Amino acid sequence: MFKLRLITALILIPVIIIALFSLSMIEFSIAILAISVLAAWEWSSLARLSSYLRRIIFTISCGMVLLGCMLDLLYNMQDGRHSLHFSKFLWIALCWWIIVIPLVYYYPKSAIVWRNSCILRVLFGFFTIFSFFYGMLSIRQYNYVIDHNTGVWQLFYFLMLVWGADSGAYVFGKLFGNYKLAPQLSSGKTWEGLIGGLFVSCSMVYLFSALSLTSIPCMPLLFYSLIVVLASVLGDLSESMFKREAAVKDSGKILPGHGGILDRIDSLAAAAPVFASLQWLICGVF
Repeated sequence: MFKLRLITALILIPVIIIALFSLSMIEFSIAILAISVLAAWEWSSLARLSSYLRRIIFTISCGMVLLGCMLDLLYNMQDGRHSLHFSKFLWIALCWWIIVIPLVYYYPKSAIVWRNSCILRVLFGFFTIFSFFYGMLSIRQYNYVIDHNTGVWQLFYFLMLVWGADSGAYVFGKLFGNYKLAPQLSSGKTWEGLIGGLFVSCSMVYLFSALSLTSIPCMPLLFYSLIVVLASVLGDLSESMFKREAAVKDSGKILPGHGGILDRIDSLAAAAPVFASLQWLICGVF
């Protein structure tokens, strides 16, 4: 499993990085929309929608809402009026993840709230995917009016940070893991893995600062990078909660060794709006 996981990662990461630096804002938005639609299809299974028709309706509905948000974003970017819209939608995403914290912390007791409600399970999925979609676009369009490429480097740092922390947690957890982080949600996540992930994220901060790949000073960058990594753990655990309820190990099989699309974007879904919001708070511009 580890070998297959490594091979898939070695293929995907260069492809994603090349696409990140070569796609225009419109092309990038369409790519994120496509990923979000695939994630919505996978979530329809986790939400236990009873028929293919209901799964298709949920997926299409989710895609249409996100398409509307994307068109609104692109239109307002042309007029230089996008910051107000991003602030509003980012607040929605942040409020959503604040709601998720007690649901994850008190699981399985918290499942009583949504376990038997199809509507709540669907809404849970929509807001998770929406957070990923809008968070990623928020980072990509950072300072877009002044420099179209600034957001690309910000997004590159964000992806390296989350992926590095995730890989560090996986390796450290395998080598040293003894104390379970959330045994009621995931048997594989450990406190040692979390510490290892935070260590790798600190290394990322130092590397990017030393190479002057980010304009943010090292200490503020370290502070909000650690918050972002912790948010990524929340996103990971929230999907684990639904997978446990659905009695499945992975959300899909599209990525050998990694599972489905949701298994790869769950941590990004929580971390992206947090990163974008802290980016706006520290630097003050979109």
